[in-house]
Amino acid sequence: MPVITITLRDTTPPAERQAIADGIHQAIVGAGFPESDRFQRILALPADQLIFDRHHPGLATPRSDRFVLVEILLSVGRSVEFKRDLLAALVANLQRSPGLDPHDVMVVFVETARENWAFASGVQTYVVGAPKQ
Repeated sequence: MPVITITLRDTTPPAERQAIADGIHQAIVGAGFPESDRFQRILALPADQLIFDRHHPGLATPRSDRFVLVEILLSVGRSVEFKRDLLAALVANLQRSPGLDPHDVMVVFVETARENWAFASGVQTYVVGAPKQ
């Protein structure tokens, strides 16, 4: 059920974009979400539209132009441990393929209530008493 937004530079080659998307999805599935639950969008922006600090918060090794911002929209209620484990898997996957430096991966979790999800046909799937699709 997570919705993933991947923001990166428009100079990122298509094969690398796919490897990033796949590595994130593998981490999502490893965290317990169904394989079929894949909703991702990739925003490829020119350098002047993807602005990031190369050292915040006090990184000894600066971020490179391969910087990737990952937003994970999911329902409220996941534990800190769940998020920590997901982060570890996600960063390890992206380090393995396409070879990103962990400093170049920033992840933001955005949580929303279950009644804010309508997967299809305007039906709030997780609301008690909602019509079936």
